Amino acid sequence: MKLWGGRFEKKTDGLVDDFHSSITFDKRLYHQDIAGSIAHATMLGEQGIIPQADADAIVEGLKGIEADIAAGKVQFELDAEDIHMNVEKLLIERIGDAGKRLHTGRSRNDQVALDGRMYVKDAAKEAASLQRELCETLLTIAKKNTHTIMPGYTHLQRAQPITLGHHMMAYFQMFTRDMQRMKEVYAHADVMPLGSGALAGTTYPLNRERVAELMGFSAITQNSLDGVADRDFVCDYLYAASVCMMHLSRFCEELILWNSHEFRFVEMDDAYATGSSIMPQKKNPDVAELIRGKTGRVYGDLNTLLVMMKGIPLAYNKDMQEDKEAIFDAVDTLELCLKTVTPMLDTMKTIPANMRRAAAKGFINATDCADYLTKKGMPFRDAYKLTGCMVSDCIAKDKTLEELTLDEFKGYSALFENDIYDAIDLVKCCEGRTSYGGPSEASVNNQIALANAQLDAWEEKNA
Repeated sequence: MKLWGGRFEKKTDGLVDDFHSSITFDKRLYHQDIAGSIAHATMLGEQGIIPQADADAIVEGLKGIEADIAAGKVQFELDAEDIHMNVEKLLIERIGDAGKRLHTGRSRNDQVALDGRMYVKDAAKEAASLQRELCETLLTIAKKNTHTIMPGYTHLQRAQPITLGHHMMAYFQMFTRDMQRMKEVYAHADVMPLGSGALAGTTYPLNRERVAELMGFSAITQNSLDGVADRDFVCDYLYAASVCMMHLSRFCEELILWNSHEFRFVEMDDAYATGSSIMPQKKNPDVAELIRGKTGRVYGDLNTLLVMMKGIPLAYNKDMQEDKEAIFDAVDTLELCLKTVTPMLDTMKTIPANMRRAAAKGFINATDCADYLTKKGMPFRDAYKLTGCMVSDCIAKDKTLEELTLDEFKGYSALFENDIYDAIDLVKCCEGRTSYGGPSEASVNNQIALANAQLDAWEEKNA
């Protein structure tokens, strides 16, 4: 029998039961749901809204149910619709009439909002922890490669010399911003909605602050309508997850390119690559490709929520049930990708010689040649044009700038002296870029030092 069935004279159609039910997916919220019910029952007893003996029986009964669910001893019922009604039905079966008092002063509307906020808080905390592990791996690679010269690219064309350490620190910045976004997601979700009732609160003398205290929430919702209608915290997580997946996808795209024979900058460990069913020579970066592909499904989860919520009037509507599968999928996908990408990077072999060889081609020191002339007194635009002509001539002669003789340099401008060779040396090109945040060894080491301090502070704050 449905717990809400008093108003109805006919049974719900079986197909509608299937269509209406969410227990097949929201059962994973059992821990959050039971924790909320324990706090609610505790408060009801303390406030004298229900007898203390009944409150105690409810709490003990719920603890037993949670243990049985965790042990796989509970068979959820489709007829009971969702995790909330399944737990309440089990409670009544186990402790009798006392269990019927649990829902006093509460609605499934504020109950599901509570469960969702608890779930998002946990998910945001876990995501930030995994992002931190990724950042530590990036730091390890950066520390080892402050001297590893490689081309920096724009438009996927060799542009200017940088180091692999500098490149890794760029991704470190991205993922630390992702950590900060997850911190903000946690803060936005850390507001307790229970006590909002169906939409208009309740006549019972609830102590909402006490429930928030019992459940570790920092604040309570200020408006009962908003308390049950708000799903911003889900959208916040999905947005933060989408941005993180975008960063992962960009990184994986580069790793896929670098792993190709056309680049050969890195080689994936055998444990994080696959072969071909027909081409025996293949070693495919499938893990990186899958992460790139899974980015699309997380974007889809975000779009699902935005489209679902855009036309919903206040307060609760059944449409909002559709937030569960989207948030569950995004959480599972993001966590799986973060857990996979970190060891993939940690075991990846870098090939500095190939990076250096690629940097030697493509005239990536042309900007430094133009800067050399500018520092000698030539206006930058004139220096830019002259260097462009030199590059064009070198391409025609199959030469690099470094291979030009001093006489050939002077044929372009009398400003060239023997020190031009130092100015366009790839290592010195990097070391000469001393501006804050640049690729010089000192700059990258400073970035690493600041990054270590940032992670240490994060660890101390979240210990």
